[in-house]
Amino acid sequence: MAVPRAPLRLGRALRHRNYRLFFTGQGISLIGTWLTRFATVWMVYRLTHSGALLGLVAFFGQAPSSLIAPIAGVLVDRWDRHRVIVVTQIAAMLQSAALAFFAFTGLMTVWHLMILGAVQAVINAFDMPARQSFLGQMIEDKADLPNAIALNSSMVNSARLLGPIFAAELVAFFGEGWCFAIDAASYVAVIISLLLMRVPKKPAKRREGHVWHDMKEGWRYVTEAPLVRAVLLLLAVTSVLGGSYTTLLPLVAGSTLRGGPHTLGILMASAGCGALAGALYLAARSSVLGLGGVIARSTLGLGAALVALRFAPNVWIAAPLLFITGMSWMVQMGSTNTIIQTVVDTDKLGRVMSLYAVAFFSGMPVGALIEGWVADLVGPMNTFLLAGAAVCIAGLVYWRALPAIREASRPLYIRLGLIKAA
Repeated sequence: MAVPRAPLRLGRALRHRNYRLFFTGQGISLIGTWLTRFATVWMVYRLTHSGALLGLVAFFGQAPSSLIAPIAGVLVDRWDRHRVIVVTQIAAMLQSAALAFFAFTGLMTVWHLMILGAVQAVINAFDMPARQSFLGQMIEDKADLPNAIALNSSMVNSARLLGPIFAAELVAFFGEGWCFAIDAASYVAVIISLLLMRVPKKPAKRREGHVWHDMKEGWRYVTEAPLVRAVLLLLAVTSVLGGSYTTLLPLVAGSTLRGGPHTLGILMASAGCGALAGALYLAARSSVLGLGGVIARSTLGLGAALVALRFAPNVWIAAPLLFITGMSWMVQMGSTNTIIQTVVDTDKLGRVMSLYAVAFFSGMPVGALIEGWVADLVGPMNTFLLAGAAVCIAGLVYWRALPAIREASRPLYIRLGLIKAA
């Protein structure tokens, strides 16, 4: 049998028309998203020079998602996922337009950034489970689903690499308002791509149970699946301890390294480049098997890179360490996502993906709040040291439990046909 060439293997999910449309539209929109993220953190730093306020804005930009996501996951399993994504993209476009309005008129304050960030977090609470669970409807051949998940991550992190580079120039020469305006315009591409899709309408399943009953059913499903439970728990812990490292980068760029928006652009682009490398690694994999060990190694890599970042004397040392940090964090998140979408029953996928969103969105804002406060007390570099050491401990605990998790998950892998019974 001929072995597919690497480029074909990397992009095999693109042979599906709906996914090609999604990939193109989303790729354009995500660059705008990263323009807004860069402009937001730099504007907070420029207005306040406060680590605590950087953490507070990050908290408001993510925390509402963790509160709403469990309910959103239940509703996404009941609603038309394609329609939900169209609505969330229109709402996100209006939110970015509001940011642009306040920036151009000179009315923007930290409070505007907090409130509008919270609005985006509510939108994300519905968008993430809908988007992730909709992948299966765009991919006719389920063997291509892990590749589609990894290509999604590659797309996100390509934007994460390019967005800060463009944003640094826009902010330096024209101000933050143009970043928000371009982001608002970029949503047009993804909305058009969604409307052009030909998505077969599936008859909605009759749901007689209460929303709370369906939420409990999702929780019970996760607690009874050792592998899913373990990777979600580790993701939640890592999100708190290390996932919010980008919150402190404006302080590092502006105070520790004595730079400006260009320095912040280099640091964020380095992390984005590493994340892209991690996503391409996952795209090249052909099986979910072995991802449990990959998660353990990437968690330890994230912790070690954060510890080493404490001792970086300049941007040229910090940038490669942030490359490793971004790559490790991406591989852990992407591997967790792939495992969940591969092993979870389709009718519960929206609810389980909402718990993935909770692990991600509840951990990062709490971590940003804590680390922003700690950074004001001991400095951002010492904060990285403490966070990295804690991530390493979490990774070692998971690694030690991994053999038992694999043994408990063996019947599930056999049922799914991923491995053969002995």
